[in-house]
Amino acid sequence: MSTQAATADAVATKTPLLKSRLGSFLAVVPLSFWVVNHLWDNLSAFNGGDAWQKSVTTYSNPYAQALTFIIVMLPLLFHTGWGLVRLFSFRPNNNRYNNYGNFKYILQRVSALGVLAFLGAHIWLAFLRPRLLLGHPELFEDIAREMHFHGPTLVVYLLGTIGTAYHLANGLQGFAMGWGLLGSERAMRRFEPVSIIIFLLLTAMAWSAIYALYQAGGALGPAAH
Repeated sequence: MSTQAATADAVATKTPLLKSRLGSFLAVVPLSFWVVNHLWDNLSAFNGGDAWQKSVTTYSNPYAQALTFIIVMLPLLFHTGWGLVRLFSFRPNNNRYNNYGNFKYILQRVSALGVLAFLGAHIWLAFLRPRLLLGHPELFEDIAREMHFHGPTLVVYLLGTIGTAYHLANGLQGFAMGWGLLGSERAMRRFEPVSIIIFLLLTAMAWSAIYALYQAGGALGPAAH
């Protein structure tokens, strides 16, 4: 084999790896920070509507709002496209190797579809629709009443947030494996409790915020028609 052919083969081999690492990087780094920060901001619901409105929907200036939207949406769109390609190309082998790792692999792919639907609806209903169609950010009173008096909204948020927590926590393990931080089966087993703890912490944050909104909605009472 010539040197030129060998170089071409090496580049072809590295290209899928680089794409995979770029996809996992854009999924984990900006989106993970945003999810944690967004959950933390929503915990301000325990301090009342004004505190929640200031933490979640108020930006220092229009440029900060646009920058936040870009930081979230561009990696999310890239990761969604990358994830859909992987979703339709993977071949589960649970019938042959029925073990915990394969179960997590399939659950990660399936949860991705639920998380995608949840985030799409959440971004539209909580961010884009109020600003584009109503001319103002989402109101605390609206989301709090929805949580308390509209059962489907509550169920969707409970399931959507737990799916997001699992997808992110398990994705961190995949990120560490893809970047060579977990280079052995023993290292992966040792990281497993860390992944579970991250999942539980994210779920606790999300459900605590939902509980605060639910309680506030009950105190506000149903909307007048």
